[in-house]
Amino acid sequence: MTSTASPHPAAPAGTLRQDARTIGLIGLAHGSSHFFHMLLPPLFPFLIAEFGFNYSELGLLVSVFFVISGVGQALSGFLVDRVGARPILFFALSSFAVAGLVAGTAQGYAGLMLAAALAGLGNAPFHPVDFTILNKRVSPARLGHGFSVHGISGNLGWATAPVFMAGIAAATGSWRTACLCGAALAAVVLAIMVWQRDALDDRQGAWAHAPKPGTAGAPGAAAVAEHPMAFLKLPSVWLCFSFFFWTTCALSAIQSFASPALQQMYGLPLAVTSMVVTGYMLCGAAGMVVGGFLAGRVARLEGIITVCLLATGVLLLLVGTGWLPGMGAVAFAAIAGLGTGLAGPSRDMLIKRAAPPGATGRVYGTVYSGLDLGFCVAAPIFGALLDRGAAHGIFYGSAAALVLGVASAGVVGAGVAARARAARPMAA
Repeated sequence: MTSTASPHPAAPAGTLRQDARTIGLIGLAHGSSHFFHMLLPPLFPFLIAEFGFNYSELGLLVSVFFVISGVGQALSGFLVDRVGARPILFFALSSFAVAGLVAGTAQGYAGLMLAAALAGLGNAPFHPVDFTILNKRVSPARLGHGFSVHGISGNLGWATAPVFMAGIAAATGSWRTACLCGAALAAVVLAIMVWQRDALDDRQGAWAHAPKPGTAGAPGAAAVAEHPMAFLKLPSVWLCFSFFFWTTCALSAIQSFASPALQQMYGLPLAVTSMVVTGYMLCGAAGMVVGGFLAGRVARLEGIITVCLLATGVLLLLVGTGWLPGMGAVAFAAIAGLGTGLAGPSRDMLIKRAAPPGATGRVYGTVYSGLDLGFCVAAPIFGALLDRGAAHGIFYGSAAALVLGVASAGVVGAGVAARARAARPMAA
């Protein structure tokens, strides 16, 4: 065998194994972050029984979580770009463990509020951390699969937490034991990350995805010092932010209110309608598996996003009409998750393409804070609709939010395509 010099070296031996290890670890970490979204909500009935809280007070705990997570997410992107993603990941998982301990020993509302704040602080850096490590450590050919696993693990974290927390609380008769078990789970995940830390070192990434020679930011190009906040002037960043905001509004409506809305509209028992969220998340996870293959093979990602999200919107509109038989409405609402899952990896890849070189953490942190804002804003609005007896508004509103998300993705995709066309003459 002979070796020849090449400006694009072949992937080193064992790349598949290395990529799989990094993707698996990031998937585990991301699943843990979604698990801690649900640290307290499954325990609300137990907290009401012990402390006499009402749902407004308990809902404020969720708001505190997402406000701290949203603000922290936008700021943590800068920190990730400066000090690296791996130490921030360790800090985040440590915050989850402490949050579980504080919740398990809380003597009243202040202790639970502190636990919610600590969990929100831990959740804040996950998206800039995860996507920085994936973009730096995973080879381009498998990046779509990495995004797919990332999304699937988040859905599984959401699906697992209620069973884990409420199941332990019911089995032991102690919600405190459930919180302490949650803390132990975070500690185990942290130990795994420290043990496998070499696969998470974004400073040693083999796939920096550097710009091509002759383009801005490439070696040999004119060096122009850019302000760290300069990326905020890019319309693509705010369009991606708005995309996350609108699609999360739709998710929040389904996750929090689809079950009682179906109960009101179709007269189904709660034991049946409660399955819709689990079904939606599982269909979303299945869609992400397929979406990972699509994201790596399609140039115009906004096309995938448009088709998938509009199909989801149509299914939700049909459910909202009240024309379907009861079990058919449950099935359609659950299957709608397939479209959002299919669009997920393409969404993450589109943001990667829209991000300027060297600002990955900042862009993902800012863009994904739209997710936290969506949860904060949508919950009271859709809850008010349900309180007023407008159960169909849950599904109509979700569909409308998805259409607005599609519009944002379309404009981002057009901008990315225009930038690619402009770069071709420079590379020629």
